Amino acid sequence: MQLIDKTIVQNYIDSFANKEIFIHLETTNGAYASHKDESFLNAGAFIRNAKIRFSLGKITGEGPYRIGLKLDSGWVYGEGLTHFERDEKGRLLMAGLNSKGQLAIALELSETPFD
Repeated sequence: MQLIDKTIVQNYIDSFANKEIFIHLETTNGAYASHKDESFLNAGAFIRNAKIRFSLGKITGEGPYRIGLKLDSGWVYGEGLTHFERDEKGRLLMAGLNSKGQLAIALELSETPFD
């Protein structure tokens, strides 16, 4: 993965607009949380292979970035994104990595289901 270039990522996002696609979105802090601190709230979210269609996709910020996808009935967004890759299957893989290189968020778009 490489650091996000807003222009490149925006072009990739645009290539998925108005198509039925699959989304993978997850957040995590649990794998890196200190379980010795009882006051720490461990939270996360996960969705994989949900079909969506968005009419507008937008990357904003100066880094870490926020990416929003406008659906017919609302929005999907992820923030804290720092890295991206377009893989050999044509999927757009985006991630937010913390200062230790650990995953905090993943947002991935694909025309085919994720394995």
